[in-house]
Amino acid sequence: MGARMKPAEGAMTLAEMKEFAGFSAATQRYVRRSLDIGLERDDALERWSRDTTEAASIRAQARIYDRLEEVRALMPDDADLASVEPFMAPLITIAAFDLGQGRITSFSAFRFLYERLIGAEVRPWLPAAFCAAAALPHLHPDLRRKLLQSISEAAATASGWSNRQPAFFPQWVEKVDGAALSS
Repeated sequence: MGARMKPAEGAMTLAEMKEFAGFSAATQRYVRRSLDIGLERDDALERWSRDTTEAASIRAQARIYDRLEEVRALMPDDADLASVEPFMAPLITIAAFDLGQGRITSFSAFRFLYERLIGAEVRPWLPAAFCAAAALPHLHPDLRRKLLQSISEAAATASGWSNRQPAFFPQWVEKVDGAALSS
């Protein structure tokens, strides 16, 4: 018999599913695509590209996401300033790419994606990475404003973070023909 989840774990997984369901369709699609690329789950180019522009974007994202292993390896254990720069610089670069795609439009969507790409231990660093990437001049001023206004004071000033790893990792779901089900 497989391992059983505790009720609290099931409730947290359900909360993660609800949070994901609250994102726009474009954000949901981008998160699933990003997880396929960043976690090397599937052939993202084959699955997600609908045209040559999107194929080029996926290739660019894969090149940027090559740095995820480096980011995971350089995760600071504490606030040692000597270890912050080698970690934050590539994290901000990756975040700037994702925010520049225009599909991650809030801190909650950003946090949801990066907790899964990197792990729960990245949580303390996400507000700083998000704010830095969202303030970069490559983004349209309206998008910068929307992104920066999406981070709550509580998220920006949290005194502690959960170390619970995310449990829900959204994936591609094949469309089902409704007519075939009713026969």
